[in-house]
Amino acid sequence: MAEQAIKPVILTTGEPAGIGPDLAVMLAQQAQDDRPLVVAGNADVLEARARRLGLPLRLRPYSKEHIAPTAAGEMLLRDIPVAASVTPGVLNPANAQHVLALLDDAIDGCQSGEYAAMVTGPLHKGVINDAGMAFTGHTEYLAEKTEAWPVMMLATPGLRVALVTTHLPLSAVPAAITPQRLRTVCTILHESLVTWFGIANPRVLVCGLNPHAGENGHMGREEIDVITPVLDELREAGMQWVGPLPADTLYTEHHLKNADATLAMFHDQGLPVLKHAGFGKAVNITLGLPIIRTSVDHGTALDLAGSGRINSGSLAYALDVAHELAANRQHT
Repeated sequence: MAEQAIKPVILTTGEPAGIGPDLAVMLAQQAQDDRPLVVAGNADVLEARARRLGLPLRLRPYSKEHIAPTAAGEMLLRDIPVAASVTPGVLNPANAQHVLALLDDAIDGCQSGEYAAMVTGPLHKGVINDAGMAFTGHTEYLAEKTEAWPVMMLATPGLRVALVTTHLPLSAVPAAITPQRLRTVCTILHESLVTWFGIANPRVLVCGLNPHAGENGHMGREEIDVITPVLDELREAGMQWVGPLPADTLYTEHHLKNADATLAMFHDQGLPVLKHAGFGKAVNITLGLPIIRTSVDHGTALDLAGSGRINSGSLAYALDVAHELAANRQHT
C-alpha cells in the first residue's frame, strides 16, 4: 500500500472499562484510505473487546516513519500499557494513570507536529480523582498541558454552542463571569470561527446569565454591569455579537437561522439544547489551544461496555470534524 503524505489524527480510547475501546474497534471496521488514523490504547484491552463484540481486529504497531492506509478490520496502534486487568463496566483506579498517559502521548504528538489533531474517547473523572489525581475534565487538563486558555464548544449540524464557564458549580458561575474572562472567550471564539471554520465575519448570539437576560436589572445586574459593556467593545471593533438575549428564546429557529454560533454563560444553559438537537451526531471541540482537539459528546456508558449496543455516530462525526479543522488550519 502507498505511503500517506498527510499527518494522521490520533484517537485516545479513554477509560478502558468504558465504551471507548468498543468505539475504536467499531471504527476499525472501516478502511482508512486517505485519512490515516492512529489509536492510542492498550492492545490486550482492544483485542479482548473485539472478541467480545465478535468483530475482526488486526493490530499494526504505529510508526511515524511508515504510515500506510488500513484495511477494514485493521488498526494502527500506539500501545500504552494498563496497570491492572480490565473488566468492561468495572472501574479500577489502578488504571487512572493509563488514561492520563493516553492524553499525554496525544498532546505531545500534536504539539510536535506528528499528529494533525487528536480525538478523545470518553473518560471517567471520578475514578481519576479516586486514584488521588486532581482532575476536572479533558478541557482543563489540555489547557494546563498546553498553557492555553480553553473554550469549550459543542457542535452538531446547524448549531454551535460555546461556553463562557464549563465545569463549575452553579453557585460559582456569576462571580466567574468577569469582563476579562468574557472578553477572552469571545475573542477566542471569534478567531476560531474565522481560522478553523472559515467564516469571514461570524455572527454570534450571546445568552444573558439571568432569566429574561436580567429584565433591565430586575432579575440581576450581570447583563448590565459585565456582559453588555464587553459586547459593546467587541461590536465597536467590527465584530457581530448579538445580545445578551434571553436564553429561553435565543435557541429558537427565528434567532438561530442567521447565526454562526451561540455563546452560553454556563454548562447547562446551552448544552441541553445542543444535545437534544444532535445527541449521537455532535462533537465537543476545544477552542483556544495550540492543537486541534475534538471529542465525543457522551460519557463512558459503563453499562453498555462490551455489549455491542452502542452508537458510534458521535465518534465518526468527531473524527470528520478533526480532519476538517486540520485542513482548514493548514490553508489559513
